[in-house]
Amino acid sequence: MAKKAPTKTKSTTLNPLDDRVIVQPQEAEERTASGIYLPEGAKEKPQTGTILSAGPGKRDDDGKRIAMNVKKGDTVLYGKYSGTEIEIDGDKLMIMRESELLGVYE
Repeated sequence: MAKKAPTKTKSTTLNPLDDRVIVQPQEAEERTASGIYLPEGAKEKPQTGTILSAGPGKRDDDGKRIAMNVKKGDTVLYGKYSGTEIEIDGDKLMIMRESELLGVYE
């Protein structure tokens, strides 16, 4: 099986394990549709992002890998309270299981 490309930031490499993915959240909206600027505390937490790296997949009961449904570069939708926020080399990222993803934008 081909090895997945790790997420590489400025000086740190992070390889997600099993069915985990590393997501770069999209920036929160700074203005409303009517043009009002929002303060930091009023911004909605983003629920979409781009997959930077995906693990090799979960193992089934026989020990075989189950292929991931997502890949590097996919834009995904996830739940508001999904995953764990991490900061690596100043970049704010999310790490979560594939099962926490709600969908993939086409």
